[in-house]
Amino acid sequence: MKEATPAPDELLLRLRRFHSNYFPLHQQRFQDLVAQGQHPKTLFIGCSDSRLVPYLLTGAGPGELFIVRNVGALVPPYDGSHGLHGTMAAIEYAVLNLHVERVIVCGHSHCGAIRAAYEGVPEEARALQAWLKLAQEALLPVQSSPEALLRTEQRSVVLQLERLMDYPMVRREVEAGRLTLHGWHYVIEDGEIHVFDAQQAGFVPASTASNSGTGPYQPYVEYDGQAFTVPEEDLP
Repeated sequence: MKEATPAPDELLLRLRRFHSNYFPLHQQRFQDLVAQGQHPKTLFIGCSDSRLVPYLLTGAGPGELFIVRNVGALVPPYDGSHGLHGTMAAIEYAVLNLHVERVIVCGHSHCGAIRAAYEGVPEEARALQAWLKLAQEALLPVQSSPEALLRTEQRSVVLQLERLMDYPMVRREVEAGRLTLHGWHYVIEDGEIHVFDAQQAGFVPASTASNSGTGPYQPYVEYDGQAFTVPEEDLP
């Protein structure tokens, strides 16, 4: 009896294609990144959802994005009330060691994490239960619905931006004008990023926006070349 031909190992084929097709075209870039080190200007905090692909959305190449992804694109509080987490370490490293110039928090439509925050998860998913508590403040006092989920996804992005400002190294760099915060909501079915604009107090499609998003804080205003902090009561 003739033995069945094993199915091709798709992952192995992809690894080989990278080495034989993509790498030779960009070999010098990779070698420079080794010799000179990485100097990304952007920390991208995104959801782990497979439909969200940071390099496609931003058009970035190797060495341009420092990426941390987790379920829901959530940022743990700096006070450690939810325990230590790799996302905290990534934020600290990006700001203190890599000196990134911007931080993007990118949520998306049809987010399973936000839905699970409303509807619950299996009892044996203990870590996931604890993790989703980080989204609790963004939830609305309503039943889960498409509209509620969309609004909550966007509310969650803003919540993470606010949490970022509790990180002392983030606040210090933002107030010094060396770091900007950007909140994005990716609508998968439209291929459109909606950016959070604090002045408009809402999300604006990138196709019509005047900037790539501003966080909930505008800590400094240029006046005769001088930067000064705006009192919190004056912030929008």
